[in-house]
Amino acid sequence: MKEGDVEMSPADSGEAELDDMKKRLKEMEDEAAALREMQAKVEREMGSVQDPTNAAASQANKEEIDSRSIFVGNVDYSCTPEEVQQHFQSCGTVNRVTIRTDKYGQPKGYAYVEFLEPEAVQEALLLNESELHGRQLKVTAKRTNVPGMKQYRPRRPNPFMGGRFRGPFMPPFYPPYGYGKIPRFRTSMRYSPYY
Repeated sequence: MKEGDVEMSPADSGEAELDDMKKRLKEMEDEAAALREMQAKVEREMGSVQDPTNAAASQANKEEIDSRSIFVGNVDYSCTPEEVQQHFQSCGTVNRVTIRTDKYGQPKGYAYVEFLEPEAVQEALLLNESELHGRQLKVTAKRTNVPGMKQYRPRRPNPFMGGRFRGPFMPPFYPPYGYGKIPRFRTSMRYSPYY
């Protein structure tokens, strides 16, 4: 060993490992605290949705918003929310315009317009069959969806899909003598030149 070298004792290397482990433990505790905080935030948000008193309040709030909203059908696909807002500006103050889109972001061809005051809905209904971008708009009052009240409609049979009913396979019935033929009674097997 040279004079300049410092020999580390096993105790010194153990202390360095211990400090390193304490540092990693501190990082893990900080991360766990951040996760607990995020979990509590999510539970608060979820709890507010599942709380029955808040659910009733939110349902009443939806009904109140729907009472001052209209449905606008046959909206041109190139129409922007600003143009729809400008079209209904004469009825009252427009709070929000929602143009529904599909999963690819393409407009579905209808919109919802929310006003600040419920009286504006009656004014907007007068704009039924007015034109916007060369298309005749269909304006009706927005209805409130009630969860779980979807009407049950049984499936109608499709004649192009084949199969008249869902049951065991039954082969088609063929008449024994052919279609529209009546069986003749056999006479005796004697020879007769007249038949």
